[in-house]
Amino acid sequence: MKTAKSIQALIRLCEDPDEEIYGHVRDKLISHGTAAIPFLEASWEQEDYGLLFQSRIEDLIHDIQFQAVKDDLAEWIKNPNKDLLSGALLICRYQYPNFDEEKAKSDIESIKNDIWLELNNRQTAYEKVKIFNNVFYGKHGFSGNSKDYNSPMNSYLNTVLETRKGNPLSLCIIYSVIAQSLEMPIYGVNLPNHFVLTYLDEDNINPYIKAENKHGGLFYINAFSKGGIFDEAQIDEFLKGLNQPRARQFYEPCSNSAIIIRMLTNLISSFQQSGSAERVKELIELRALFDIKF
Repeated sequence: MKTAKSIQALIRLCEDPDEEIYGHVRDKLISHGTAAIPFLEASWEQEDYGLLFQSRIEDLIHDIQFQAVKDDLAEWIKNPNKDLLSGALLICRYQYPNFDEEKAKSDIESIKNDIWLELNNRQTAYEKVKIFNNVFYGKHGFSGNSKDYNSPMNSYLNTVLETRKGNPLSLCIIYSVIAQSLEMPIYGVNLPNHFVLTYLDEDNINPYIKAENKHGGLFYINAFSKGGIFDEAQIDEFLKGLNQPRARQFYEPCSNSAIIIRMLTNLISSFQQSGSAERVKELIELRALFDIKF
């Protein structure tokens, strides 16, 4: 009760025209974290202190929500597990702080169950991927959003799950999260200007591949193009077209940290193109957390 009264008293001071006083009030309200948000929202709806007050309340809510995302991302980075789905959904909260995370997880679980019903242990890796693609792209209608490729909405998993359209990275994340939950060894590969998947030869099905390509993959999957299967030679050609030298990182699975960094980089690029300087600044701040030694 004491905390609630303290927050409400601070909120009333948000109408003070003195910027120095407001600066102290702002810092104290932010220190209360997300606990202050319901009070801020109620004041915005109920109080009639004018445009300055409403603008400050809106900014405060955003700043508190941003700090919460920043704190949670720092914790995710420190966690040795670094669950990919958790990290990707955490980034969704930057744009959609109140989105229904459980609904997103439930949607993914539903897709997984539909695929699981079609799989069995007698199927080859190729057959499993073909079945996966039929359900993922056919029944559930996922596709690459080539018409609005640079939209930031293609990067947020919650909007991709709603629209069934995404960019290479977001589609690869959903695809690999579901595949791994079905014990299919499919992982992300961080190519320049693109993101694909590799099906690892964990059971040493093809010793020739193990001996020759050194990367341990049976084949690669283009999630942006309806799960098309291709081989290492096509990555060679892709890199050649970009004047990029061959490097192991372009053929082997990347870390979950690298995937989230790539997601933030994609969003920074999207908001740069739309001229959203404040969004760009905040996303760069989030990406910089990966450079800190916690």
